[in-house]
Amino acid sequence: MRCPKCSSSQDKVIDSREAREGSAIRRRRECMKCGFRFTTYEIVEREELRVVKRNGARENFNRDKLLSGVRKACEKRPVKMEDIEQLVDDIATELAEEGYREIPSTVIGAKLMRGLEALDHVAYVRYASVYRQFEDVGEFIDEIQSLGKRRLREKGQVELFNPKKS
Repeated sequence: MRCPKCSSSQDKVIDSREAREGSAIRRRRECMKCGFRFTTYEIVEREELRVVKRNGARENFNRDKLLSGVRKACEKRPVKMEDIEQLVDDIATELAEEGYREIPSTVIGAKLMRGLEALDHVAYVRYASVYRQFEDVGEFIDEIQSLGKRRLREKGQVELFNPKKS
């Protein structure tokens, strides 16, 4: 492992522990040359998953790209980084377990939107606006109203707001 500060390849492991619910090992390292401490993660390498984009182009699944999109959606929101990483890890694990070699980007987007809806509603609407390519304010309003109705149904409170007329 190369030191991110001085690029030396001589380091020692100071601490190792399980991370991401056992799917990775987190290692704290110290550079033997400059003393800089840094963290690395060891994860199981999975068979490459290909993502089929809307325009038909294919690219390798990139966990970091997914993580970046979720981070942007959660920017300036009270969402812990651990929760964001857990969501991305859960989706990556789910995709690997489903055994796809190629998967449409729309499937990944739908999984991500379900996870964001449970995590933070504002982040969900932000992501939905990009994912569904909203073109005007009306589409934002429709999505927010739809989200509100789903939340009420989940809480069993629809009847309180829509009493049946006798």
